[in-house]
Amino acid sequence: MEGIFDYGDGISAIDALYDGHATQTAVHIMVESGRAAVIDTGTSYAVPRVLAALAVRGVPPEAVDYVVLTHVHLDHAGGAGQLIAQCPNAVLTVHPRGRRHMEDPGRLLAATVSIYGEAATRRVYGEVLPVPAGRVVETCEGSVVSLAGRELAFLDAPGHARHHIVLHDSKTGHIFAGDSFGLSYRALDRDGKQFVFPTTSPSQFDPAALHDSIERMLALRPEAVYVTHFGRIADPRRLGDDLHRLIDSLAQMAWSRRSEGSMRHTRLVDGVRDILLDEAVRQRWSLTKEGVIRVFEFDIELNAQGLATWLDASAAHQVKDPSASARSAPS
Repeated sequence: MEGIFDYGDGISAIDALYDGHATQTAVHIMVESGRAAVIDTGTSYAVPRVLAALAVRGVPPEAVDYVVLTHVHLDHAGGAGQLIAQCPNAVLTVHPRGRRHMEDPGRLLAATVSIYGEAATRRVYGEVLPVPAGRVVETCEGSVVSLAGRELAFLDAPGHARHHIVLHDSKTGHIFAGDSFGLSYRALDRDGKQFVFPTTSPSQFDPAALHDSIERMLALRPEAVYVTHFGRIADPRRLGDDLHRLIDSLAQMAWSRRSEGSMRHTRLVDGVRDILLDEAVRQRWSLTKEGVIRVFEFDIELNAQGLATWLDASAAHQVKDPSASARSAPS
């Protein structure tokens, strides 16, 4: 089966082909002694691909014990209801703040429609089914589940979203980070070196909280981190330092453009693009300028929207300069 990336230790990534785009969004699966956990689901369109990948590994739907959500944004959780319906013994794990959106996804869908429009939402996400309340388990800070004796521990990880968790695997020491450790597209790789860029997409970006979440993950000294966009990344300390620096740059840029009036969104888009292209030059990414823009076109727009929402929230709380709470990367 194409679009499966095996990393060893029972861990694989399946390309969810999000909106038809290859190697943009991953669904991770973990198999231990014939039992499985699916970590984030992609959209409803990814569910057949997940089941097919499990079948290749000899895992029937009845052997899926957990569907784990890092957070409930629909590119991560849109297929949860359909996957749970196909896996009769699985329970869904989700942060307490996200539970209601999985049991009744109406508000989540409405929020997505407000960003993308109804036609695009239906095209990209398909049918989003509710998850029965009796099959949902809340997993916040300190929660632990066991996959055939392999302990998976949950940590709160706000900054991208207040309902975001990350998962620490006891067998490998690795972390499944969802969106809390940025975007790392394989098209950027150069000479085996990987790179990251933060995601500040709507609607709960908080730079100070995201800095703290990154440091909490790094304190566990993982040799690898799995991000939804896309897959396994190594050298987390170096990449974490880059994320700290870039989060600061995005927050400071946005704050400097907070009073642009009707031009604010355009100026934020331009600012995100400029920071991205500066990073491409700094890191010598394996893409042309046009290639960088093509890979990140969707993310540039979403990052700008998220920064605008953060500016509005900061103004509502009369915060004088929230970018001042940002922290630079450790020296």
